[in-house]
Amino acid sequence: MEANRFFLNMMEKKSKVRIKDIAALAGVSEGTVDRVLHKRGDVSEKSLKAVTKVLEEINYTPNLLARSLASKKRYRFVCLIPAYQPGEYWESVDKGFDLANSDFEHYNIAVEKLYFDQFDANSFVKVSGELLLDGPDAVFLSPIFKSESLDFTSELTKREIPFSFIDSNIPEANYLAYYGQNSFQSGYIAAKLLVGSLPGNSQVMVIRTQRKGSVSNQTLMRYNGFMEFFRDKGLSENYEILNVELKNDDEAANLETIRLVFASNTNLKAAITFNSKVYRLAMHLVELQKNDIELIGYDLLEKNVGYLKEGVVSYLIAQRPEKQAYFAIRDMCRKLIFQQETRKVNYVPVDILIKENIEDYMRFNE
Repeated sequence: MEANRFFLNMMEKKSKVRIKDIAALAGVSEGTVDRVLHKRGDVSEKSLKAVTKVLEEINYTPNLLARSLASKKRYRFVCLIPAYQPGEYWESVDKGFDLANSDFEHYNIAVEKLYFDQFDANSFVKVSGELLLDGPDAVFLSPIFKSESLDFTSELTKREIPFSFIDSNIPEANYLAYYGQNSFQSGYIAAKLLVGSLPGNSQVMVIRTQRKGSVSNQTLMRYNGFMEFFRDKGLSENYEILNVELKNDDEAANLETIRLVFASNTNLKAAITFNSKVYRLAMHLVELQKNDIELIGYDLLEKNVGYLKEGVVSYLIAQRPEKQAYFAIRDMCRKLIFQQETRKVNYVPVDILIKENIEDYMRFNE
């Protein structure tokens, strides 16, 4: 208590009390403090009392100086993400940006969104080029196409426009923050899950989706992690990896492709796709009556969850996309408006979901 009292005395002399300081004193997360201050979201009674006690002791009031500084400038944040259909992965990312825009609008920010075709690198180049014509104050993007994203972010750096990555990372880029999975590690974990239930000498089908231009940066990192597990454990000779490419818009052709793969590979025991549409593969396995295939995919799309509950999908690996978007905006506010330091690499948990735990996971509200 004496240590806390000393810290409080020091804080009282400062012109600005930071959320992280209040969180440290109260023994809660920064997010909890933020929810108490802005009276939004669910906070436990215990956490509410702890934060309130600290606020009373330090005689906390909102930092009027910081907010007045913010009000003098309108910050234009532009988010560059793939176009999507309702229920797809990127809808959750979009909602995360919307929530951040609502929660931090008192900092005088405006969040805009631009969309590109994630299966066409030329679409990304076109939209990112248009973005540069009307210079924003900050940019947020998922670098699906690595080479094209590096060209774009290099131009942002030249123009001194800060940017952050979500969903996948390019370590060599000069970004402010990354929020997303450790993609390589998630692929490594996926391989470990598969091998744990497979007999030796099994064949494993790895599904990719055709793209115009570069291979997906996220997919490539997950694939590399997946293959590293086999090398690391000396299992490369024990399992045969079958790389299969499917079309994005022709499920009849995809069904025939998968049928032919099974016809010519009699020891095929497992399959994995590194994007969010494992439900498409699950649909074809059901059609072909392949009920004994271990199947792994990513993300909590409603269709994916449905096949997980039915036992067609064995594992789903989730990555909290809405939080990635939300925290990326929050950190940019802290850096640009309040000149606070932020952590550069922020890995979200690799959540492993099975039929037996999916209901509790979906119902839980932080």
